[in-house]
Amino acid sequence: MANSAQARKRARQNIKLNEHNSAIRSAMRTAIKKVRAAVTAGNKETAEQVYRETSSTLDKVANKKIIHKNKASRHKSRLSSLIKAMA
Repeated sequence: MANSAQARKRARQNIKLNEHNSAIRSAMRTAIKKVRAAVTAGNKETAEQVYRETSSTLDKVANKKIIHKNKASRHKSRLSSLIKAMA
């Protein structure tokens, strides 16, 4: 348990920050699932459109340092490979 006023405030701030980061991380995962669903449905045009949006989302999450930039690049690469394999 936090004993000083400063420690209590940090605890409150950490709770809010955790909720905020969790929401952003959840949106990122949802975006990735949308691309995978479009690939599974077999619609390449839709998959490419959703991929562009997801790519932007991944970059934003990486810039906010919620995930590492290499993780964002890895996700983008794997999703891109899935779309290219649809030919």
